[in-house]
Amino acid sequence: MFESTPTAAPDAIFGLSEAFRADPRADKINLGIGVYRDELGHTPVLAAVKEAEARLLAKQTSKSYLAIEGTEAYGRAVQALLLGDSSEVITGDRVLTAHTPGGTGALRVAGDLLRAQSPETTIWLPEPTWVNHHQVFGAVGLAIGNYPYFDHQSNRIDFEAMLTAVEAMPPGDVVLTHGCCHNPTGADLTPDQWRLLAATLKERRLLPLVDIAYQGFASGLEADVEGLRALCHEGPETVICSSFSKNFALYNERVGALTIVTSTTDAVAAVTSQVKQCIRSTYSNPPAHGGAIVTTILEDDELRREWQEELARMKQRVQAMRRLFVAGLDDRQVSMSSEGNDFLVHQHGMFSFSGLKERHVAQLRDQHAIYVVGSGRVNFAAMTADNMPRICDAIAAVI
Repeated sequence: MFESTPTAAPDAIFGLSEAFRADPRADKINLGIGVYRDELGHTPVLAAVKEAEARLLAKQTSKSYLAIEGTEAYGRAVQALLLGDSSEVITGDRVLTAHTPGGTGALRVAGDLLRAQSPETTIWLPEPTWVNHHQVFGAVGLAIGNYPYFDHQSNRIDFEAMLTAVEAMPPGDVVLTHGCCHNPTGADLTPDQWRLLAATLKERRLLPLVDIAYQGFASGLEADVEGLRALCHEGPETVICSSFSKNFALYNERVGALTIVTSTTDAVAAVTSQVKQCIRSTYSNPPAHGGAIVTTILEDDELRREWQEELARMKQRVQAMRRLFVAGLDDRQVSMSSEGNDFLVHQHGMFSFSGLKERHVAQLRDQHAIYVVGSGRVNFAAMTADNMPRICDAIAAVI
């Protein structure tokens, strides 16, 4: 069976981390993996998470299976965070949520559901997008198209080209958008652009699928879902794939959710049954611990306040590293675009296309032990005040 099995290409992100771990140089720096790090270079366990875990451990009496879709309490907490307590889709009983293993699990279940409901559907992905989107939706057999999103020359969203492409898509197709902190560019739509996109999707009878993995890392918990809520308000149906890996720092707990807004209350039960069938044939039911942590924090006023303060500090640190990076490049008279480096400050989240080319990335790795994704995407959360001078010196040297 396996004697002639070809070797698969390494994953663009995790393969880079494997190469980083194998590098014996003591001063190596990994700017590739999408994980938050503090000013000491550590990925912390949040204090609110530690307290929630202590409470859970003290009262835990069973390790029995969860329901296929997870707990009702987790579903309610997710819906309120994404859509707001007073959302008309919640009060109108037009929404369902299933607990999934991370945001990737949510994307996979959504893909399975879409393929089962409409095998001829094409899912349209922004160009560029998170590298795993193509793998996840390709694995379920969905046809994949790409629409223009980012202009590499201006380092801005080409919204006119994006909207023109959306207007030409066949009714019934699915359009994936990033809810905030677009990965890999860091370039997000404005509120006005979100509203125009929502109206266009409704007019063209296209189904929005929102991948939101960084709520709270752009402008704040509420501001970061303004676009998502515009889609839900305007259109009859919306698919949402969310993750708590980043904003709760629960990376290895794999905590995510698939939330679907339906056009009618009556559709909720039928769609839930189909979602449960997709889940049952893949991982059967979700892991309990991470979801219980999230539920405990979001249901407790004190813990929620502490978590929000910690999340705000993480966001502020990433923004500070953006500013420090730009200042370091400016000091060295290095420009990452024809218009300078300011675009890096105005973008959101952990990531941005830095302007580094593949040859620069190779030189940074080989000559300076600095690891960057081949596209030039950098993770600002991996930068610190201590390693910033060496990063900027190395970039100046290769450019």
